[in-house]
Amino acid sequence: MPDCRPPLALPSRPRYALPPGACDAHCHVFGPADVFPYAEGRSYTPPDAPYAAMAALHERLGVERAVLVQANCHGSDHSALLHALAASGGRYRGVALLGADAAEADVRRLHEGGVRGARFNFVPHLGGAPDPAVFDHVVALIAPLRWHLCLHLDGAMLPELLPRLAALPIPFVIDHMGRLKAADGLDSPAMRALLGLAEVPQAWVKVSGIDRIASGRRPYAEGLPFVRALAEALPERCLWGTDWPHPNVSGDMPDDGELADLLFQACPDAALRQRILVDNPARLYGFQ
Repeated sequence: MPDCRPPLALPSRPRYALPPGACDAHCHVFGPADVFPYAEGRSYTPPDAPYAAMAALHERLGVERAVLVQANCHGSDHSALLHALAASGGRYRGVALLGADAAEADVRRLHEGGVRGARFNFVPHLGGAPDPAVFDHVVALIAPLRWHLCLHLDGAMLPELLPRLAALPIPFVIDHMGRLKAADGLDSPAMRALLGLAEVPQAWVKVSGIDRIASGRRPYAEGLPFVRALAEALPERCLWGTDWPHPNVSGDMPDDGELADLLFQACPDAALRQRILVDNPARLYGFQ
């Protein structure tokens, strides 16, 4: 039985039109479980959120491209993700979960299916920091294909990790604004570390998960200054995503139309929004 709540059945339409080519750079596809079973030993069980539901959401929002991030509940079985990438006709890209048993042939197959990155979870509720040897193994596998790393971590970890990340031969992306806490303020160590990534050429940040850094109560207004500051600090290396279908949300279930509108509030400059929504993801993920 699912132990996560489902997303809103009918999120609002954004008040503002997204630009052509807009990309949701962080979302997930779950199941359906009778076709793509969930992994044994998973840390959570979501309700099904198949490709068709995700595609319908993107049509409602005005999103033309997306990046599907392999989730813990599917483990290393990428069947659901690859099915969704194929169904998208090239409009979607993927980010994989790779472990110690990953081989060059596996990575090549994923690349041919549209995958362009590998994710590591550092947060405790998803298993904690990876084995350094596994981390290095995956980097060695994906570097020849010019993939990037997607890092799900607590921003407080960033100062300790930064020397290693800065030495990577490939780009890395910090998910969900490093899961910092808006209540700690713009001058918190976590936020200072994120802003410092402006000086690291291969560092990117996703201004996704505003609900996770805020109080958990819509409309998440306390998260807006953090989105604004990161977008202005890394205008060429900032991405936006919904995080649909919002697994493990503890507060209000986000309304994805409202999330799109929040980006317009945080970034009133149209040229900056064009970079975040269209130009930056096209460059990182290889959209034509």
